[in-house]
Amino acid sequence: MTTDAEVADWWATGITRMAPGVLELRGTPIQDLIGSTGLVATIWLMTRGGPPAPGEAELLEAAMVASVDHGPQAPSIAIARMTATCGVGINNAMASGVNALGDAHGGAGQQCVELLTEIVSRQDAGQSLDAATAQAISEHRYVPGFGHRFHPIDPRRAPLLALVDRAVENGVVAGRHVRAARAVEARLNHGRGKPVPMNIDGATAVIYAELGFPPPLARGLFVLSRSVGILAHAWEETTQGRRNKGPIPRSILPAYRGGTTDATGDPARAEPQPPR
Repeated sequence: MTTDAEVADWWATGITRMAPGVLELRGTPIQDLIGSTGLVATIWLMTRGGPPAPGEAELLEAAMVASVDHGPQAPSIAIARMTATCGVGINNAMASGVNALGDAHGGAGQQCVELLTEIVSRQDAGQSLDAATAQAISEHRYVPGFGHRFHPIDPRRAPLLALVDRAVENGVVAGRHVRAARAVEARLNHGRGKPVPMNIDGATAVIYAELGFPPPLARGLFVLSRSVGILAHAWEETTQGRRNKGPIPRSILPAYRGGTTDATGDPARAEPQPPR
């Protein structure tokens, strides 16, 4: 027979303590957090085990605000909006959008934290910043956190880096990861006509790395942040009353790449096309 103590140990946690009339988060009674602690500081408390130091919550909040949305052309937002018209409820629409956040869409922040951490680790091993940056870049086919398919210069970059610089001046963070990020940016742009500036993933990766978040948590924080935009878009789509919204308007049919068919619908040999 399994004992109560064995079951309790199976689900043992250092995050939450609950009993009749008692609810504590990381050892702090919930009633002491309500009205005195912001959501971002609570996220820090829950993921890191203790409250943020002065200035840390402000920096984390800036990163999370900057990542809430990037419009319905982002796959996660588009999927959430389409799902919202399928009669499944807003929670399912949000879950569908979140589930689209993977390595290619939503994972660059984590990957950039890994890159910056690698550069800092090489410095700890004795390499110069330039040498560590060059070697780290050479080992990556794709350099995450730099360049943008839409923005010539990401409008979120400058204000985030300015906050990091201020945090470095105030002793909130050490500044090693932001120096590594700027070294990557400088090397990527050396001798190039078209600039490859740091993007939102790079700027937020700097913040997450400076604040000491492990790379996987950087992705989790991005997911939390982008969930706000997913919620807003799913709700907006819900209020518009559409049903079964597809990825393109119904008046546009997808191109057909197979063979032609005859009048009976049977497959026919495709007519050769003249060169063009």
